[in-house]
Amino acid sequence: MAKYIIKRVLISIPVLIGVVFVIFFMLNVVPGDPVTLMMGEHIKPDLIEAFRERMGLDDPFIVQFFNYLKNALQGDFGMSYKLKREVSDLIFQAFPQTVKLTLSAAMVAWLIGIPSGIIAAVKQNTLIDRGFMTFSLMGVSMPVFWAGLLMQYVFAYKLGWLPVTGYKTWQSFIMPSIVLGWSSAGTIARLTRSNLLEIMKNDFIRTARAKGLRETTVVVGHALKNAMLPVVTMMAIQVSSLLGGAVMTESIFGIPGLGRVAVSAIGDRDMPLLQGTIIFTTMLIIAGNLIADLMYSVLDPRIRCE
Repeated sequence: MAKYIIKRVLISIPVLIGVVFVIFFMLNVVPGDPVTLMMGEHIKPDLIEAFRERMGLDDPFIVQFFNYLKNALQGDFGMSYKLKREVSDLIFQAFPQTVKLTLSAAMVAWLIGIPSGIIAAVKQNTLIDRGFMTFSLMGVSMPVFWAGLLMQYVFAYKLGWLPVTGYKTWQSFIMPSIVLGWSSAGTIARLTRSNLLEIMKNDFIRTARAKGLRETTVVVGHALKNAMLPVVTMMAIQVSSLLGGAVMTESIFGIPGLGRVAVSAIGDRDMPLLQGTIIFTTMLIIAGNLIADLMYSVLDPRIRCE
């Protein structure tokens, strides 16, 4: 296991460096002068040149990239052009809000997706099955921004049950969690249903039924635990994806997380802040995929990490 973890970490390093290079290249060819953004449009040209030299912006591209990479490996993502603060400080200030939203959305996805998939599998080809699968398909298909605006209109504006935006109370996280978790719940429900239906065709399920066991015991005690391996792995991957994919949700509901920071950075053409959020999100996704792979061997002893 230790060798496998070291191997995966070593493989992830060139992937991360490649992602950093692509992001750094794409964001540096975007039109716009960061010095003008920081100092204003009416600054003297000689001051602009002096400032560019001090920041290293007049160095060749490859030199700028390796300087940025060296600093990034030490946790220094540079200085925000717009906010005049360290990018790493802004990221770690916003990260707890994203974690809260991600965990609450994951709980919504799991609490809705797994029972829906089980019920749909048990009631295969019935009206209940079609209803649950239609609900899950809506979650996968409906854009996040549309679901968010629809819930704000119904539950905040019309009914007045929940706050429209905000993040300081637990009620403020109800709608964002449902909106963000609905899509993941649909994926989990469909995966749970298909795996459970496949497992229930096996001989050991027929043997369990022949012994006179109750159908609930057969489904939960025998079929479900064998069907949950790919589902749990998908759940682990989804957590890392939710951490980096809450951009629209945080923007709609006014949650100052990583997604909203990235959107603000795009609007302000704040390249260091945007680079830092994207790279940090990439690291989270790589770590999530590693954890998902390790869970295979933990949940199923027949699988060995090589």
